[in-house]
Amino acid sequence: MNNRKKITAYSFLGILCLLVINGCNKLDTVPTNKFTDANFWQSVENSEQMVNMAYNQMFSADKMWNDEALSDNIFEGRSNTAQRSIRNGTADPSLDLFSGEWQWGYQGIKSCHVYLANIDNVPGMDPALKNRRKAEIRFIRASIYFRLTNFYGAVPFFTQDISLDEANQMTRTPRATIMNFIHQELDEIIPVLPKRESLSAAENGRITKGAACAFQARAYLYESNWAKTAEYCQKLISNSAEFGSYSLFPSYAGIFTAANEYNSEVILDYGYVPSLKMWSKFYDAAPLSAGARLNAYAPLQGLVNNYITLNGTSIDKDPSYNSANPYVNRDPRMAASIVFHGGKWINFNGTESTIYIRPGTGNNGTERMDNYVSASSNSTSTGYYIKKYYDQTATATFDAGLNIIMYRYADILLMYAEAKFEQGQMDETVWNQTIRSIRTRAGFTAATALNFPSTLSQTDMRRLIRDERRSELALEGLRYFDVIRWKAGSQYLNGYVYGARFINNNTEDIRLDNRRFDESRDYLWSVPRSQMDLNSNLQPNNPGYAN
Repeated sequence: MNNRKKITAYSFLGILCLLVINGCNKLDTVPTNKFTDANFWQSVENSEQMVNMAYNQMFSADKMWNDEALSDNIFEGRSNTAQRSIRNGTADPSLDLFSGEWQWGYQGIKSCHVYLANIDNVPGMDPALKNRRKAEIRFIRASIYFRLTNFYGAVPFFTQDISLDEANQMTRTPRATIMNFIHQELDEIIPVLPKRESLSAAENGRITKGAACAFQARAYLYESNWAKTAEYCQKLISNSAEFGSYSLFPSYAGIFTAANEYNSEVILDYGYVPSLKMWSKFYDAAPLSAGARLNAYAPLQGLVNNYITLNGTSIDKDPSYNSANPYVNRDPRMAASIVFHGGKWINFNGTESTIYIRPGTGNNGTERMDNYVSASSNSTSTGYYIKKYYDQTATATFDAGLNIIMYRYADILLMYAEAKFEQGQMDETVWNQTIRSIRTRAGFTAATALNFPSTLSQTDMRRLIRDERRSELALEGLRYFDVIRWKAGSQYLNGYVYGARFINNNTEDIRLDNRRFDESRDYLWSVPRSQMDLNSNLQPNNPGYAN
């Protein structure tokens, strides 16, 4: 178990320490039976607990899956979740997710500020270690601000700890100002951070130069700053001596397994620890015959349709595509990410099962458990189950210790391809370096799938790059943010969503929610009602939402 995972597993101790620090009275006599401002920061070990608490607050598996549910890749059919309310256009400022995400963000920012305000008080700490830890904390703080401003736009912004009274008087800072801060922070910390090759095995998962560089690329991507996006991607593609060496892992499916954590493609992940710190999404997402409790989270037909044929052609343009047998001769990444009718599943004991989803199929009661029944049944509501991130080493109730990848090298290649295209610089060299490499790794061999499509129009090339990104990064929590930055909400997040063709004797697609995207409102979330009630300076609210 690496050090970051060890300390993250004891994050409750760090939270306790923070609560004591926040609540103590400095005028009181220093107690000897608990930590206070006067004695907590006298220990390097204690300060390391605070660093790892900040890591713990940076992201989570739940956040990744919830982000995916905001997109056109996933349908949540068991209840009216917050994500489903947002997609169906019924969310208002009182929605729990709006307030929960806001609270989470500012709790994490407070941890970072407390650390930065006190770390210089720690005696005997190696200066190089101290500077590196400060850089890690600044990365985490920037990451949280980035997430907040992507959701809410203008948000309260400050770079040191503030009092409750001060917090309740804060105004909102424009997104552009926050983004400028993020870019400056990342440029300043890159020289301080180590590259991945400098990490010991015990330090796997720590923030590196490569992670900060990847974050810069994504931050510029979300601003459509194509030149800067390409610049930072290029650093990771060609400057391994400075930023670390990364490459596509040979097996697409293997990227997301416990056996291959910290592989050559992973730039930064969020750590979990078997038996100590785990996540359990698959208990309500895997096939029922594999031991899942029910299905509350299923891929949509739109995602399945996005996967091209082995010829490199979309299914609507490939004459060899057979709608009666739709899952053959398709992009191998589909079978690695989604369980479809007739697809394979590796059980916890290593045996392989065929999953029967089309109504009326299966040879026994167990096999028929996964059949589609209706959108409200315990089995799949869409005709599909999730496979990507399934941890075969998990417990019987799918409690998984598998890390969640935040940045990986294929994303760098896709960002680079998009940035070069949008600058009018997509050519065969860029194509071969990016799309061709990714498709080759996925398992494509046909020249029509791998060769540079030089005759495509600008519109068709843009669609190809965006569709490639969707297929490669499906179920990794990035799709929603892509749609938002493309300003393509009406295209992807509006209208009915569908499942497999399992209605009326397999002649009609399953029709599910009628989603609504308001172009004048839905690119940003509402400021939480609870926060506006506390602080009227947060008003006016984002367009389309009441104050």
